[in-house]
Amino acid sequence: MDQVSVSQLESRMNTSSASPLFYKVFTLVAAGMILDAADVYLVSAVNSVLLKNHFATLAQGSMFLSAGFMGLFFGSLLAGYIGDHFGRRIAYQSNLLLFGSMTLLGALAPNIWTLIVLRFLAAIGLGAEIVTGFSLVNEFAPIASRGKWSGLVSVIANSAAPLTLLLSAYVIPHYSWRMMFVIVGGLSLLLWIVRRGFPESPRWLISKKRYQEAAVIIDRLNQDRDGLTDRSQQSTVEEPAKQATSIKRGLLVAIVAVSAINLVQYTFTSWMPTLLVKQGVAVAHSLVFSAVMMVGAPFGALLGASLVDWLGRKKVIITTFIFTAVWGLIYANQRQAEAVMVVGFILVLAIYVLMASIVSVYVAELFPTTFRFRGAGIANAVAKILTVFTPYVVAFALTYLKASVIFWFIAAVALIAAVIVAIFGPETKKVAIE
Repeated sequence: MDQVSVSQLESRMNTSSASPLFYKVFTLVAAGMILDAADVYLVSAVNSVLLKNHFATLAQGSMFLSAGFMGLFFGSLLAGYIGDHFGRRIAYQSNLLLFGSMTLLGALAPNIWTLIVLRFLAAIGLGAEIVTGFSLVNEFAPIASRGKWSGLVSVIANSAAPLTLLLSAYVIPHYSWRMMFVIVGGLSLLLWIVRRGFPESPRWLISKKRYQEAAVIIDRLNQDRDGLTDRSQQSTVEEPAKQATSIKRGLLVAIVAVSAINLVQYTFTSWMPTLLVKQGVAVAHSLVFSAVMMVGAPFGALLGASLVDWLGRKKVIITTFIFTAVWGLIYANQRQAEAVMVVGFILVLAIYVLMASIVSVYVAELFPTTFRFRGAGIANAVAKILTVFTPYVVAFALTYLKASVIFWFIAAVALIAAVIVAIFGPETKKVAIE
């Protein structure tokens, strides 16, 4: 295919609109991200039962959780390599098969050591889902509303938190922790079967010079609701500007931004009850306060998804990082119950604006198609490794220092990330990435 024809393919891809095929892609990705998010809360609930029933010791329970983090690390890297070299579809399907089968086998684990190994293998697939899901929506979505669609995946994923906790509260007491693995693993394998017809990314096919295959999928993406190919769109939709970001620059911004928001999110949300107790709030009240504050998560993700296409990626990310730093310090000085909940809710809201803006939208836009999965994979892998060590830092601070030190840590991390994005981060709003 000649250069003119290749340019036409890229142009048609850049000016495509939401079509039945795109809605299918979005739905399948969102379903996978719900299972991904559900697993995080599932493992936390199951671990507490394993300790209570003496299926695992405290040390073994910690290994069970750590195995998940290590699996996420390797899964992020593997997904990046497989997706860029062998295709998005292969990476996207293999990760779900691995996660679903290993989770299902976890229900049959005879001892904690077997469960730890299976958890590690399942988490490899889970780590790949994070990389592949957001990047795929980014590659298929219409450029003008790319931020909205990518952000909406984060909104849907965050809805898994209350659903999983409610499901665990009913299933585990009545049917044991093993049934939770059966449910999540079974649903994952069912989705794997449904996703077998998932299309390959046209952008990846073009990068591999498989133009005829790309043309077929691009035709389907440009179909209107009556199933007719809309070729008039080329003259009615403005061709977006193109922008190339160096891989080194993209990696710097992605690693710093993703690591920062993961550290802030994990530190605050995971240690929220403990931090409240350290500030003098009763244990029972701390759990209620935490639940109220976490209501801000889906609303924050929705707000982030709404703002990135309107204001631009950099304005939202930089402003919200600074906002998070300030409100983190304000939260550290609250003692009255009402103030703790209100300020905490605002802080959670800001954190999840960043989660939607950075992890769901911005990271995939920082890299060319040939390196997109690896770039997102490396950024997420570094963030997971840092998260492994964070509990020890928090535990040290709570033991030997004051709880307020944790919020100074959150503020410092957020401000550093804001500066890096401001200096080195490109604006990718409505930009056609390579």
